[in-house]
Amino acid sequence: MAARVDKLEFLNDRLARRRSFLETILRTVQEGVLVATEDGVLSYANRAAGALLGFDPDDAAGRPVGRWLPDIDWAALSRSDDSGRESFSSAELEVFRPQRAVLDLSSFPIEHAGRRAALVILRDVTRERENAREALESERMQAVRVLAASLAHEIGNPLNALGIHLQLLGRSIRSLSDEAERADLGELVQVARDEVERLDLILSKFLNALRGGAPSLAPCDVGEVLERTLRVMRADIQERSIGVDLSRPSALPKIMADSEQLQQAFFNIVKNAVQATGDGGTLRIAVSADDRDLSVSFSDDGPGMAPDDYASIFSPFHTSKPDGHGIGLPIVQRIVRDHGGRIDVSSKPGSGTTFRLVFPLADRKARLIAASRP
Repeated sequence: MAARVDKLEFLNDRLARRRSFLETILRTVQEGVLVATEDGVLSYANRAAGALLGFDPDDAAGRPVGRWLPDIDWAALSRSDDSGRESFSSAELEVFRPQRAVLDLSSFPIEHAGRRAALVILRDVTRERENAREALESERMQAVRVLAASLAHEIGNPLNALGIHLQLLGRSIRSLSDEAERADLGELVQVARDEVERLDLILSKFLNALRGGAPSLAPCDVGEVLERTLRVMRADIQERSIGVDLSRPSALPKIMADSEQLQQAFFNIVKNAVQATGDGGTLRIAVSADDRDLSVSFSDDGPGMAPDDYASIFSPFHTSKPDGHGIGLPIVQRIVRDHGGRIDVSSKPGSGTTFRLVFPLADRKARLIAASRP
């Protein structure tokens, strides 16, 4: 009898040690581990699961798992394959508490305390999915660069030919005897030459923006860059009879920026705003600064957009315009990120859209880390 008692104590002690060892492992693993019964009641969760879903594992046992993982059919996850083979389910889900994260969920049907249950393993794949998305965007942008380089070559040749023939035409006009006719025709030719040069400049800036490259940072006056951008866009703005309401302080702190890249970002934003505003509308531009950041807001009178569209407006080739190409805003996003800044977007259907570009000041002690280049 005593031998049996000793053996039973030995087995209990070994079982307790194994349980303690298993608990130690489950506490230290990075993946979240939880067990839920077929009716969706939490039986067990380790610390990692609590951290991923925002609850205290010690207090959560016995509560509905749907509080933290809604819209999951626990009965289906707890059901074994009728053939007797081992089975598992895999899915991805997005959670927003305690913070937004994308989780990879793997579940295995088990029996727990005489009931069917599901063993769930959660892994945070937010960064992996973000890296995959950035890699896909990088591939798309590379395709855009190749296409744009080809188109630029095809467009550049006719522009060069136009410039040469306009020069020849100007020489011929200067030989005319009628002074008044010579002046009128010369003025028309000069206007055409100016427009060809403007197209060539736009094409050159567009290609430079697509090629990318690390910005050459130097103290930069955003007001001057903004005024240059509006001068370049003057013809398009006047053609649509759009009013420009520019509000900025007389003295602005400088930011560390590449003025050429910054002008390209402003150009793309203004171009989009002009196209969205329509004839006779108003483009409102406001520049402001505090002790940390400088922001430039561009607000149009366009049709606006739904919140569901926000996530895709910076994707290459995404456009809501019939004649758009969907590469302007991705360029803006890359430039702003490379300058350690951010873009805020606010819009409402029927009430226009505002793009707010925020940049850290040159003398700011802490800056956002510029996006790493793929």
